[in-house]
Amino acid sequence: MQLVASGEVREAYRKYIGSNFRHHNPFFRGDADSLMIAMEENAIESPLKILEVKRVIEDGEIVAVHSHIKQNQADLGAAVVHLFRFENELIVELWDVGQPVPEDSPNENGVF
Repeated sequence: MQLVASGEVREAYRKYIGSNFRHHNPFFRGDADSLMIAMEENAIESPLKILEVKRVIEDGEIVAVHSHIKQNQADLGAAVVHLFRFENELIVELWDVGQPVPEDSPNENGVF
């Protein structure tokens, strides 16, 4: 995730993505290349992206990562959860969900 956030998308794919990778992001086709291209475009648009991992949970082949992702330092960002399914130590499936961090919230606990 840090490689992708820093713009090293192809390096992340080379190291960590399995050949039969698929994802469930509803905004892009479900294949590896479509998501990779979208992440590269986002890296160009937001070269100062900040990723702060808040917690990681592992259960067998599934790993959940709860993060704060900001497109730049001034951005309030979003709370994002990525669910990864692994096979042979490579990511073969991905789900992601997120919510914007609100400027004002009645919840004194915040989103993190």
